[in-house]
Parts: sequence; structure tokens; C-alpha cells
Amino acid sequence: MASSLLKLATILSLLVSILLALHTQITLSVDVEDEDEEYVLDTPPVNFRSRSRFLASVIKKGTRCNAERNNKCNGVSANKGTGLLYCCKEHCRNVLGDKNNCGQCGKKCKLGESCCNGRCTNIFYNASNCGECNNKCSPGVKCQYGTCGYA
Repeated sequence: MASSLLKLATILSLLVSILLALHTQITLSVDVEDEDEEYVLDTPPVNFRSRSRFLASVIKKGTRCNAERNNKCNGVSANKGTGLLYCCKEHCRNVLGDKNNCGQCGKKCKLGESCCNGRCTNIFYNASNCGECNNKCSPGVKCQYGTCGYA
């Protein structure tokens, strides 16, 4: 009896270790993707000095800027109209999707809200933005806890 309890405890501890390792891997991979996000400008800058027109029309998320002197991103449309870049605290931010600069620099969304098209939106109960921005539930179906539920 004691032997089978010991085996069961060992199996459970191994299972928990594997699940924790997988969770950590998933979390780290999501963070890395977010840091590499790039904004492709809808209208490339007129005065570009890069050898490539494409390189001149791409701004990486968090690129340093200065609103008064070296302003690369104030009011620039990006990613086919889904982004609008502004220089917020010396970094380029998409005010249509940044939770810390939603609609304008410095406007933070509350807990449980995401910045959807420049507006702080409760994604747990909004049928047009259920669980994430632009995820619409079928007509007549409610959004409950971030998932489209039953009518």
C-alpha cells in the first residue's frame, strides 16, 4: 500500500513539473513575439535616407523618438489602417491597440480591459470584442467571461 502511494506521488510530481515547464515555455514565447512586433507604415516617409524603401517604411514597436526633434511616428498610420503611431514618453506606440496609451498617450485601460480601436473595452462581456479585439459573437449570442456563450 505504501509502495503504491509513493509511486502515485512520484507520478503526480512529475506531471506537475512537466505542466509547469510547458506553461513557462508558452509564456516566454509569447513575450518574445511581442517584442519583435513591427509597424509597416501605410505611407512611407517622404525624406527617407535608407537604401531600401521597405526599411524606411518599417518602425519596430518601442522605437525611440522625441516628439519635438526626432519625431518618427506622430500621427502616422500603419499596418493598413489598424495602427496609429504616436510618440509617447519617447517611444513609438500604437494608440489604437496599446493598453497604456489607448486613444492618446498616457490613457491607461483598467484591469480586464483591452485597447480596441483606440477605446478601452471590457473584453469579458463585449459581444463585438469577446476575449480579444474584433472577435464578434454570432448575432444573439452573449459574451461571457471572454467567450461567446449560448443565446
